[in-house]
Amino acid sequence: MDAQKRIKELMAERGWTDYRLAKEANLSHSTVTNMFNRNNAPTLPTLESVCQAFGITLAQFFAEGDEPVQLTEEQRILFSRWNPLTDEQKRLLLDLMKTM
Repeated sequence: MDAQKRIKELMAERGWTDYRLAKEANLSHSTVTNMFNRNNAPTLPTLESVCQAFGITLAQFFAEGDEPVQLTEEQRILFSRWNPLTDEQKRLLLDLMKTM
């Protein structure tokens, strides 16, 4: 899935600009514009903020069509352990995963 394209679709549905998304998601405007202008894939924390701004879950973000996404038991465990982490812990875990 092209995350940037999906975000643009959700922005268009709401009539949001880059600035509005940044404000609603509590992100810097440069974070949002770099995601599109430099084709930087959003990090998981950024994507979480974007989804929260849109009022949707990550599962809804990645859903194809109207079909709800079914998470595996492993994915449910991963999300349940991810949510209570601090921003720093999430960043460190993502950095670790990138090295794998």
